[in-house]
Amino acid sequence: MRLRGGRRIAAAVVAAGVVFAAGPAWAHVEIEPESLPKGATTTWSFRVPNEEPSATTVKVEIFFPEKFPIADVLVQQKPGWTFAVETRHLAKPIRTGDGSFGDVVTKVTWSGGQIVPGAFDLFTVFGGPLPTKTGKLVFKALQTYSDGSVVRWIETPTKGAPAPENPAPTLTLTPARKS
Repeated sequence: MRLRGGRRIAAAVVAAGVVFAAGPAWAHVEIEPESLPKGATTTWSFRVPNEEPSATTVKVEIFFPEKFPIADVLVQQKPGWTFAVETRHLAKPIRTGDGSFGDVVTKVTWSGGQIVPGAFDLFTVFGGPLPTKTGKLVFKALQTYSDGSVVRWIETPTKGAPAPENPAPTLTLTPARKS
């Protein structure tokens, strides 16, 4: 079917409206890859978009799950950014094939760099073993902009409810790989 004159303009306006309305739905802090095997020791990244038209992202804070802690986490260095790692002491250490871990990461903060409007960046960690007694890990995130505003990516999706406006990055844990 061919569109003529005013119909082409109307179709373009509708298409632009759909793209504009869908923009915030995909512009969340997310985890790549979306899923990893239970018990894995591996690398994953937090993808942080800048959706503000007139401010840069200047700080990213990722809060690690407390109920299902990860025994060991290393942070990949990023040019232009510095990072700080916060930990907590466990009453009962986590024992892994690499030893016993009495302290676990609770938060990683990246600062000093910038994500300009319309861009994104990846913030990568290496850690594990991932927990085996849950199907997902929720990492709450705070994104601070150069104008002082903060977006709180902390809402946990609820089954059967509409998707939250500011969902927390969630990692799905799949069955462990058999060797």
